[in-house]
Amino acid sequence: WKTYLGRPESDWVRCTGLGVLGTALLQSSRPEEALPVLEAGLALTQRHLPHHKQLIVVTQGNLTNCLGSLGRHDEALVLIREVHAVLVAALGVSHQDSLGSANNVAAALLNLNRHDEAKILLRDTLSTARTTLGDDHRATLIFGMSLTDAIRSDPNATRDDLHEAETIMQGVVQRRRRILGPTHPDTRDSEDLLRAVRADLANAS
Repeated sequence: WKTYLGRPESDWVRCTGLGVLGTALLQSSRPEEALPVLEAGLALTQRHLPHHKQLIVVTQGNLTNCLGSLGRHDEALVLIREVHAVLVAALGVSHQDSLGSANNVAAALLNLNRHDEAKILLRDTLSTARTTLGDDHRATLIFGMSLTDAIRSDPNATRDDLHEAETIMQGVVQRRRRILGPTHPDTRDSEDLLRAVRADLANAS
């Protein structure tokens, strides 16, 4: 990093170097140190490289993860919603990147125990993914698991909600067995989640 300090603030390498350093600190479980670095990198990029939308979105995403690691979930939600809005404006609501961003917004909502909002968003996301990407697409299957997790984490989930989750997971398991094979880790993860949903149903009053 010291190599880049002598470069102008507007230099691409200096801006991206801050992002690399911040991400490395975050991945090393040092979010307190990563936060000011990522904030500085985002500020420099927005000031000097405003046309590099993808770089800004990536930096915002890393900053969101950092805020979440620090338990600052309200701030993380605001930022990830900004990222989602940028992607939707640039790519459209049905683009895979926009759908993935919506999934991230839902995760941020769940961190704040806003289960109803998260489930509504994930149902919309899953429906759009099925239409635009197809039922067999990897992202569609991931969104199905995300909705299932959201339903299971809701303390007010009804038996109807759990039956919805079971139906979703039956489809995910079936498709992953066919596409990936029965021994693939993703297939086994989805089977584990289906068993967990069925256990929840068995225990539901």
